[in-house]
Amino acid sequence: MSSLCEEGARLYASALSVGKIARTEVEPAPCLLEFALLHPDPDDATWLRPVPPAAALTQRLHPLEREIQDRRRLSVELTETFEPFMAISAQIPPTTHAITVLEGIERINASIELALAECRSEVLTIQPGGGRSEDALNIAVERGNMLTERGVGMRSLYQHTVRHSHGTLTYAARMASDKVEIRTLEELIERLMIFDHTVAFIPATDDRQVALELRHPGLVEYLVKVFEQFWRRAVPLQEQVPYDPTPEGISGVRHSIAKLLVEGHVDEAIARRLGMNVRTCRAHIAKLSSALGSGSRAQLGYLIAQSGILDQDQ
Repeated sequence: MSSLCEEGARLYASALSVGKIARTEVEPAPCLLEFALLHPDPDDATWLRPVPPAAALTQRLHPLEREIQDRRRLSVELTETFEPFMAISAQIPPTTHAITVLEGIERINASIELALAECRSEVLTIQPGGGRSEDALNIAVERGNMLTERGVGMRSLYQHTVRHSHGTLTYAARMASDKVEIRTLEELIERLMIFDHTVAFIPATDDRQVALELRHPGLVEYLVKVFEQFWRRAVPLQEQVPYDPTPEGISGVRHSIAKLLVEGHVDEAIARRLGMNVRTCRAHIAKLSSALGSGSRAQLGYLIAQSGILDQDQ
């Protein structure tokens, strides 16, 4: 019993023995008034009189019991309302929706968790962008362990920029297994998750607050083929990325940035496509400008085109 409860018990015992207690005396134990164990003396407001515990308890329990009864009555009414629909659904085999719109992170995660629980063979994932947050990686480890313990294989695609993410490399080390494979590419499509070649999840909005759950066999198989095409071009995380050097000494990352600049993409779009933040992207652009001797953004595009560094893409 806490010291506050002990003090309250002592003061309540005193009030019972005397028949009343001064209001100032119970200030150290406000629980006596909160639990209605004391009430004001009708003849003198400076004094309080004790209330039998059974009466005080009944007073406190009465609204709770009434609320419980109301909720029980509501549950019965809901059951009776849904009973005709339940009878109909029991007679008709459930249909699988080819496309289900999932709104809100909670509903999206709930659907993914269900797919994880039902998965028996393989999970394919594409995770664009740079290093993921610690919370996201912890969830990924928990889900991954749950799958590998059941013998489910996992293949994941990230962008090259995660090779500089300590968190992602730690995650890869923790998940090291013959059932888990991780590869990287410079550019990827949006996020994708496929379970057992049966159900796939893709974002429906840029903020990823809305997702699509896809169960149409044709759609899912198409996405599997897209994944496999990326997978064949990707580099295993434990291997070095084989960048082809250019005569000007332009790195592979800056070569990709140069290509996107010539195509007319702005800094934010380039950063998003290559999985890096805008500041890093602009630092690469500055070094690219320096390497080519550019004094302006307009001149940079011209010099890239004239330098021949993109000729290998032709």
